[in-house]
Amino acid sequence: MYELLVLVTLLALGFWFGRQAERRHYRSILEREEALRGLMVFAARLPPDLGKRREVRLVTGSVVVSVDYFKSFVAGLRSLIGGRLTSYESLLDRARREAILRMKEDARALEPCMIFNVKLETSTISVDSGDSEGGVEAVAMLAYGTAVAIGT
Repeated sequence: MYELLVLVTLLALGFWFGRQAERRHYRSILEREEALRGLMVFAARLPPDLGKRREVRLVTGSVVVSVDYFKSFVAGLRSLIGGRLTSYESLLDRARREAILRMKEDARALEPCMIFNVKLETSTISVDSGDSEGGVEAVAMLAYGTAVAIGT
């Protein structure tokens, strides 16, 4: 009975703290997306000919976001029956948006600027903690592209 109480307590704490951290992160993302809305990002390989190019350089943004205990638990249960792991979808969304924002922040010094040939790379990270419980799971996201400063 004690083990069940500990499990339920850990799940409740994991859910609450994870939810709070996710909400704070989404608020931060929304504020920064609004501030960087004018910086255009394109998947097109080459920019259109918009005038004299002053500078061209590679810009990157990367992030590693860890999975909280509650999401790991729910994903483990969901893997028994199959289907979408919606608890991990928000993790990927946050990682993708954060990586793109960091790439835009890297390009902000080239003003006015556009970023072309944007690519995203994703990987998972599992770190064994040495105990029987398993380790830490995280998703790593890298956004990169070519920043082009356009002169008039």
